[in-house]
Amino acid sequence: MAQALPVAEETTFEALGLSGPILTAMTRRGILAPFAIQTRAIPDALAGRDVLGKAQTGSGKTLAFGLPMLARLATGDRKQVAGQPRALILVPTRELAKQVTDALAPLAQSIGLRVTSVYGGAPMGRQVDALRRGVDVVVATPGRLIDHLERGTCTLSAIEVTVLDEADYMADLGFLPAVTQLLDRTPAGGQRMLFSATLDRGVAKLCKLYLNEPAVHAVASETTTVDTMEHVVFTVRSDEKVAVATEVAGRPGRTLLFVRTKHGADRLAKQMRNGGVDAAAIHGNLTQSARQRALDGFAAGSTRVLVATDVAARGIHVDDVSLVIHFDPAGDHKDYLHRSGRTARAGSSGTVVSLVQPEQLRDVTRMHELAKVTATTTRVAPGHDAVRVLAASGTPIVAPPPRTFATERPVREQRPLAAARKPYRGGRPGGERTQPTGRSGSPAGRGTVHRRPSTSS
Repeated sequence: MAQALPVAEETTFEALGLSGPILTAMTRRGILAPFAIQTRAIPDALAGRDVLGKAQTGSGKTLAFGLPMLARLATGDRKQVAGQPRALILVPTRELAKQVTDALAPLAQSIGLRVTSVYGGAPMGRQVDALRRGVDVVVATPGRLIDHLERGTCTLSAIEVTVLDEADYMADLGFLPAVTQLLDRTPAGGQRMLFSATLDRGVAKLCKLYLNEPAVHAVASETTTVDTMEHVVFTVRSDEKVAVATEVAGRPGRTLLFVRTKHGADRLAKQMRNGGVDAAAIHGNLTQSARQRALDGFAAGSTRVLVATDVAARGIHVDDVSLVIHFDPAGDHKDYLHRSGRTARAGSSGTVVSLVQPEQLRDVTRMHELAKVTATTTRVAPGHDAVRVLAASGTPIVAPPPRTFATERPVREQRPLAAARKPYRGGRPGGERTQPTGRSGSPAGRGTVHRRPSTSS
C-alpha cells in the first residue's frame, strides 16, 4: 500500500482541489473548513486513486469520500438511467445509510445529481420507484442491495466509484461475504475507497483484494482517545443504579445511555419516564420509522435522553451530545470507545460515565487500560454530590415549538357551519332522504320518504 505524504492541516477546500458548483454549494451550506481526514484524503480521491482511510467515528469521513465522489460525477455528461447508479456507498446499518444520504443529497441536488438510499426495514416499493426514476449515487446496506439486484431493479454495471464505510463494523456483523459479492459485481478498474477504524477481522484481506495501491490516510487509531473527553466511573449498588441514572439524565443537556439488550433499552427508558425523565429507546427490534422518530426527536431536542444498544449506536451522529453513560459495561475496549465516541465530536468536549457495580469494577478497570483511558472512580448513591453536579451540567437544549395547524399554514376564514353543510339532494334534516323515482308502482315511487333506522352503540 502506498502511503500518502503528509499535508498541511490548515487549508481550504479550494486548495484541496474542489471548485465550481460543488464548492459554491458547500459554502452555501456553511461547509467552510476541512477536518483532518478530509484534508488528507480529498486530493488523492480527486485524482482518482483508491483510498484507505483510518479514522474514528465523527471525524468527517462522509465528506472525505462524498465530496470527491460528487465532484467526479458532476464532470460527466451521462444522464441518470433507471436502475443504473454511477456510484455506490456500502454501509452497515440503516441509520448510517440515512445519515450519509442526508449529508450528501442536498449537495448533490445543487449540482444536478440525485442520491437515494436502500436498506432493510423500509418499504421496497418506494426504493424501487426511486431507482426507476434514475439515480447517480446509491447508499445501501448489503442485504437490501442484493435483494434489488436479484429482483432486477438495480444493476452495478455502471458503477464508477465504490465506497465501503465502517468496514470494520460490517465485518463484526458478518457482512463481508455479502460485501465481496457486491464488489465482484462492480466493473474492474473503478475507483474504490474504504474507511474503517481498524484493519482486523477480515478488513485487511478486503483491502488487499479490492484496493489497487491505495493512498493510506490515518488520523487516529482504534485506541486513540479524545483529549476533550473526560472519563468517570461511578460505582453504585445494583438496586440504586436506575435511580442514579435517572437523576443524572434529568440534566439540561443531551444524554445518551448504552445498554446491552433490546429489552434492557425499553425497560430503562420506561423506568426513566416513570421517574419523570422523558426518554426514548432505540434498538434493532423497532421499525425503521420508530427508530427514525426517536433519532429525530433526540437530534431536535424534543427528547433529551436516548437509550440505545450497541448495534443502534452506529447510526447516532449528533454533534452536541455532552454526556454518554455506559449503563451496562461495554463488551470490550473497542465497543467502549465506539460508544464513547458519540460525545466530544467535532472539537467539542464531553463526559463519559460508567455505572459500575462493585463486582464489575475490576473488569471495567482492565477495559479502560486496554482503551488507554484514565478514569476517576467515585462511590455514589442517589443524591451524592458528584451525581448532583453531573445532573446540573450541560447546555440547556431548546426544543422546537410544537407543530400546530396555526404555525404550519394560515387559517382561512370559515363560513358558518350551517352554510358550509350541503343538505342531501331532495332530502330533509334529521336523517331523512328522498329516494329516486321508481319505474313502476314500486314502494320507492316519487316523493316516498324512507327513514333510516337508528342505531345505538
